[in-house]
Amino acid sequence: MVQADVRWNAPGENRQRIAELLDGHAGAFDLAVLPETFTTGFLGDAVAKDEGMQGATVAWMRDMAHRHASAVAGSLVIVEEGHRYNRFLFVTADGVLAQYDKRHLFTYGGEDAVYTAGDRRVCFDYRGWRINLQVCYDLRFPVWCRNRDDYDLMLLVANWPARRIHHWSLLLQARAVENQAYVVGVNRCGRDGKGLDYPGQSAVHGPMGETLSRMGPEEAAELIELDLAAVRKARERFPFQPDRDAFHLE
Repeated sequence: MVQADVRWNAPGENRQRIAELLDGHAGAFDLAVLPETFTTGFLGDAVAKDEGMQGATVAWMRDMAHRHASAVAGSLVIVEEGHRYNRFLFVTADGVLAQYDKRHLFTYGGEDAVYTAGDRRVCFDYRGWRINLQVCYDLRFPVWCRNRDDYDLMLLVANWPARRIHHWSLLLQARAVENQAYVVGVNRCGRDGKGLDYPGQSAVHGPMGETLSRMGPEEAAELIELDLAAVRKARERFPFQPDRDAFHLE
């Protein structure tokens, strides 16, 4: 988990700082998870140069993945055909393995006025794990996050402010319990260009809701080891998933 103090509207500076955090970490890892909009801060892209999928940040993510023989995941602002997306990318040295456009735009903060919402839920396989991608506000919508026996690990990246951090901690744990899956929530820290404070509190919860890690408010990178067998064991011992309700999303 890379809990970064994201500089406001400074893509190059943010890429450099996160690279330093990754390079300064001792030992190998399979995946580095970065915060939501890690190059600009949330809604901090108003005067930033538009980036597409062939832009500098995706190339940088591929370079980091190659350098560390791992995957790199985080969300950034991608512009395609005149539409702005808060896009969560999961990148390996070979390219983009998966991408997810944030479904629930934060209307309270005005995100819906400048971004286009995604309409596709994303699950995919990586090194034997079935992974689901979610972004920040999605955490408040359990139906959208619902495990349909299609993921073992939920990755959720955020810019979740201090004034509602209790909700962050509560909902991350709830999503782990109800879906019997690991939930990794990576938040930013520091203060953004609008004066909002972010307390970090990035966390990992196991498939029984147990807290495996909770970071403090400082900028840091932390290594957590996940055990896929723990997911299988929890579901075999407590077979709750077959009793879940059926539903259809429109």
